[in-house]
Amino acid sequence: MIEALIKSIAQLNDKAIQKTLLSSVAATAVLFFAVWFVIGFLLTDTTLFQWGWLDIIIDLMGGLATLVITWFLFPGIVTAIIALFLDDVARAVEARHYPKLPPASGTTVGQSVVASLRFVLVLVTLNIFLLLFLIFPPVFPFVFYSVNGYLLGREYFELVSLRRMELADVREVRKQRQGTLFVFGVCIALMLTIPVVNLLTPIVATAAMVHLFEKWRPALPEPSQI
Repeated sequence: MIEALIKSIAQLNDKAIQKTLLSSVAATAVLFFAVWFVIGFLLTDTTLFQWGWLDIIIDLMGGLATLVITWFLFPGIVTAIIALFLDDVARAVEARHYPKLPPASGTTVGQSVVASLRFVLVLVTLNIFLLLFLIFPPVFPFVFYSVNGYLLGREYFELVSLRRMELADVREVRKQRQGTLFVFGVCIALMLTIPVVNLLTPIVATAAMVHLFEKWRPALPEPSQI
């Protein structure tokens, strides 16, 4: 896993990767501020919790509460973006490191986006509930990174592997590698909460997952294009 991450970071100087990186950063920034605005509106104009004292604290915190909540929802926000650029990143990695691979014939961009949006809905919903753990500060980081690590590891693996494997085979490989995927996901979740680094993380994570996938996948035929 460390080797895959190092290779991915080293490829950030690739022109194809840099072009995709600029596009993803711009899209992420727009979506982040849109979510920040919506959350700010909800916090000031609605009652989100049944505990009046918690709503009072959130109202007093004002913009800080909005920023904190948006920040913790960032993994879900950025995951919604990466599906748009997944294939570009994967092709760039394959072109440099696995030039003998045939073109991927699995999921289309549209299918990846739909699957990613379903995942993001689950991720954001769970993270909203996880915010309740903020009233137990020592516990919150463990719960937050564990839940997001599991979900992110699973999502990145499925998005990458479905380009070249059938769903049943993807699930089988994922089951065999669930421990590594969990650790990978926790690392990604940590990176997604570090300023500036989080803008590079989706590209690095996708590229690293391509390396891990090529290392793990059995010699199976490419999925048929429907």
